[in-house]
Amino acid sequence: MTGSIEQGISQTHGNTHILHFLVRFPRSMDAVWPCLATPEGLTSWCTPVDTLEPRLGGEVDLRDFGSGQITAWDVDRVAEYTVDGGRIRFHLERDGERGAALRFTHEFQGEAETEQRWRARFERLIEVLDDGSGKGPSA
Repeated sequence: MTGSIEQGISQTHGNTHILHFLVRFPRSMDAVWPCLATPEGLTSWCTPVDTLEPRLGGEVDLRDFGSGQITAWDVDRVAEYTVDGGRIRFHLERDGERGAALRFTHEFQGEAETEQRWRARFERLIEVLDDGSGKGPSA
């Protein structure tokens, strides 16, 4: 069984764009969390990570989005990275008996990101989790 990506929602307020996604996984929160909150996990599906100090106020440098701070951190549930490229928030919650749901928000200025780019990233995340290694799809 594989995950699902519900239709993204895109909003614009002046020059600020906000993307929302709900992604469901047939995996536990414990299995999904490392993909959202560790350098190896994020690199496997989203972007190379140069720095990630896993704590509130910790430094973060996400190569495709910029550097900044961790502005929300609730272990196994919420990771929010506020970087040059905006604010990226991963909110993980239980979905049924064994699944997990990711409520994702990306707030940014300009036209750098699109719904299609994030959908492609989430498809890679589903592949990473389906692979079971947490280190990315087999080459």
